[in-house]
This record gives sequence, structure tokens and C-alpha cells, in this order.
Amino acid sequence: MELQNNVPKLVVAGVLFVLVLILFLTSFAIVRAGSVGVITRLGAVNRVVNPGLNLKFPIVEGITIMETRTQKDQVDAQAASKDLQEVKSTIALNYHLRAEKAVEVYQNIGPEYKFRIIDPAIQEAFKATTAKFTAAELITKREAVKKEAFEHLKDRLNRFNVIVDDFNIVNFQFSDDFNHAIEQKQVAQQNLERAKIEAETAITQAQGQADAQLILRNNGSLTPEYLQFLAVQKWDGKLPNATSGTPFIQIPTR
Repeated sequence: MELQNNVPKLVVAGVLFVLVLILFLTSFAIVRAGSVGVITRLGAVNRVVNPGLNLKFPIVEGITIMETRTQKDQVDAQAASKDLQEVKSTIALNYHLRAEKAVEVYQNIGPEYKFRIIDPAIQEAFKATTAKFTAAELITKREAVKKEAFEHLKDRLNRFNVIVDDFNIVNFQFSDDFNHAIEQKQVAQQNLERAKIEAETAITQAQGQADAQLILRNNGSLTPEYLQFLAVQKWDGKLPNATSGTPFIQIPTR
């Protein structure tokens, strides 16, 4: 009978113990290294806490972790070049949040600042930069393009207390028509170089023959120089086993 009378008391004591335990556990917040914690009280920003174990009022205070170490973001971007060629690229960005301004970032932008300002800023920087270069210049002046986009992005994100550590354009992709045009241009250049070399070779051979004939006409005989020229003209490039019949090859005597 006495036990039955104590059951309600035990239940109440158990509930109170659980509530106290919950309140105790929620009075602490752990902030890991490379982050800061923004403490809010009933939804309003109250203070910023550093890495480590921090106290807070249970229930009425919450905490949002804001990472301050370097983070990486990779975004696919699309734009048009100065000569209106479609350009696609993958942009890699390393950045970090300015720790002392974490409260401002939280208040003005929120913890989703990556999606709200960083990704759109990358797209904007890529479009603004590629519009200043032709498609061919985007390939030949890659470092200049990277530097231009980096400066644009750094200035824009700095206003939101986000520091750009590094920026890289992973690749450039163009339309199939543009790629085909580039291939055709390379083939044409190779053919032009080949024709130029062949023309220079023909001129050299003609000049050599003209010089040899001039010597023959002036001397009235087959000079050693002319015989050497004829031998070179007929030589197939293979060295003979014996050199007695090849006047233009001289074997060192020592």
C-alpha cells in the first residue's frame, strides 16, 4: 500500500531528474577548431564564442557553427566570349570566412552564405571576365583570364567578409563547331609550314645545281665540286660497305 502511494512521487522525481539532466547537457556547446559559434537568444544574435567548451542558457539560447578555416567550392559556369562563342568551365575556389565578422555574416546573410553569395559571385566573375576575351584568347591568355576573374571575385566577396585564398579555372569547353574550326585551322597551318619547307628545299636544290653548272661552264670540265653535287643528288642516304665509288664520303685516316 505504501509503495503504491510512492509511485506518483517516484514518477515525478524521475521526470524532474530527466529535465534537469537535459537542461544541464544543453547548457554546454562545443565549438570545434577552425570555427566560431554564434550564440542567439530567442532568435536574436547575442555573442560569438571561440573554439572549445562554452556555456549557454538552455532552451532560450541556441548556437550556430560558422566555419572559418579554408573551404573549397567547385562550380560549373557558363558564359559567352567577346566574339559570342559559348564557353563552359569548371571553377574551383578556396575561401574562408573572416572570423571577427562572423556575426555580421550571420545577421546580414545567414549560415547559407555559400549558396547566397559565393556561388552567384563565381558565375558573375566568370561572365564578366570571359566577355572581355575572344574564344581563342581564353585559351592562349589563360593566366590573364584567371587573374582578371580572381581580382573581380576577390573584390566582390571581400565586401561580404569572405576572403578568397585561391582561384582556378579547371578547363574551358567550347561548342562542337568552334572545336572543328580550331582543328581545321591547325591543319591549314601545318600544311602551310610543310609547303614552306618544301619550297625552301626546292630553292636550295635549284641554287646548288645552278652553281654547279656555272662552275662547269667556267672551267670547261667536270670539277670535283660538280661530281660531289651529282653524287649527293643520287645518294639514297645509305652508307655503302666500300667507299671507293662514293667520292663525297671521306674516311678519316686517323
